[in-house]
Amino acid sequence: MLLVLALAVLAIPFVVPTVWMVAASVKPLPEIFASPPTLWTKHPTLAAYSEAFSFQPFARQYLNSVYIAVLVTLITLVVSALGGYAFARIRFPGANALFLVVLTGLLVPSEVTIVPLFQLFKRAGMINTHWPLILVTALAAPCVLATFIMRQFFIALPVELEEAARLDGLGRPGIWFRICLPLAKPALSAVAILTFLASWNLYLEPTVYITSPELFTLPQALTRFTDAYGGQMWNTQLAAATMTVLPMLVVFVLAQRQFVEGLAHSGLK
Repeated sequence: MLLVLALAVLAIPFVVPTVWMVAASVKPLPEIFASPPTLWTKHPTLAAYSEAFSFQPFARQYLNSVYIAVLVTLITLVVSALGGYAFARIRFPGANALFLVVLTGLLVPSEVTIVPLFQLFKRAGMINTHWPLILVTALAAPCVLATFIMRQFFIALPVELEEAARLDGLGRPGIWFRICLPLAKPALSAVAILTFLASWNLYLEPTVYITSPELFTLPQALTRFTDAYGGQMWNTQLAAATMTVLPMLVVFVLAQRQFVEGLAHSGLK
């Protein structure tokens, strides 16, 4: 009982701002700054939600974030599952040293590599396209973390499973695809959630690589809800932020058991 009470108290700083954001998104603008403040309004309105779509191409920007995040997640799942299995099960000279080199990708801030990557993508003609957002996210730090999680999971699998598969005539690709991959669903779920979230919240890279509003992703779009005088359109911005946050909350609530189970099996704390 005490543990539940303590967790409830610790959850207040995280839950209250989200609840206030959702409640304020249906308030008329003057009520957002009312004194004394109120949580719920007696006159809810959805005008801010419709204005979010009419002020800029928010539906297109929403679709941009969705398809980029899905594509990045699929690429990361394939690459990390292959790389994690190779580092966990295939013995080759310099495997540990190479894995340490890969892990250093987690130590390099994205701000350090943004300038050379910009020059690289500029020469390739990919500026103001979604390719930099897909390639950088799918093959950078989120993929390194995903590879580490998959490696830890595959290390924990009993070796006897592979030995039995070899007796049945399966080669290395068959063992990975038909034995290890189906057993790795918890770890794959954790990787999928972490990767999707990293791509969904990406802000620096879209700001650097994208200039056209119709190509914006949601983090960029949220900063553009300003009036003719440069002031913040608070109710519209809160409505857009609510539409941005709620899908991720729903996905995490539905998949939290697989997420926790995947991290537990991979040995992460």
